[in-house]
Amino acid sequence: MVNPGEIMAVCGARALRDGEVVVVGIGLPQVAAYLAKRTHAPKLNILLEIGVIGPRPIENGVGIADPRLWYGGIRMTGFAEVLGMALHRGIVDVGFLGALEVDRYGNVNTTQVATKHGVRHFTGSGGANDIASLARRVIVIMRHDRKKFGERVQYVTSPGFLGGREERKATGLRGNGPHLIITDKAVFGFAERTRKMKVVSIHPGVGLDELRENTGFPLQVDENVPVTEEPTEEELKLIRKEIDPEGIFTR
Repeated sequence: MVNPGEIMAVCGARALRDGEVVVVGIGLPQVAAYLAKRTHAPKLNILLEIGVIGPRPIENGVGIADPRLWYGGIRMTGFAEVLGMALHRGIVDVGFLGALEVDRYGNVNTTQVATKHGVRHFTGSGGANDIASLARRVIVIMRHDRKKFGERVQYVTSPGFLGGREERKATGLRGNGPHLIITDKAVFGFAERTRKMKVVSIHPGVGLDELRENTGFPLQVDENVPVTEEPTEEELKLIRKEIDPEGIFTR
């Protein structure tokens, strides 16, 4: 049986194109990038924020600074080279982000949320703001929950379309903004005119009512929205046997 983490990783992999430069973080983005490289995108150029170029990890590590993730890399540089010389030069095609919250314009919060006990603080930006501001396309992978999908995020850590298409353009951000939001329930894109989130596909076994109940803003859904294509046997074998055999990220 296919689990939600595997579907999310496969959707992320399929969004990558051969020859592109992609900055990936720990977790499902990592699984997605290595899956793409092992299938349809053998010339994918993978960068780790810490400065590793082209890694081929022997096993999943516990964080981006874990040397097990650096194995096979063709070069070890640093944060300045990836966030500066790559992103600021405009050569990064895709940036993968996780999110604590995301809103209908693709703005991401990984900094803080209000709780009944006060404000709870999280990890903040790291390189996420640079990626969201400068990558040609941004893909967000996260679990789908009504508390995480609201009308507006409580704190904009990484900019999406801010309040709409013209607002992002007016800030001078060079990246094209969010491209896809991939969750354990569906895949979302953004409407060309309004830059509001819209449903691209719904995962097998998930109904539209369930999707709406778990989203804190009105969803834009085209008629006859497709069901997400399920992972192939090859994709599942690579994930389960080679890329994430212990299910650290996909389970």
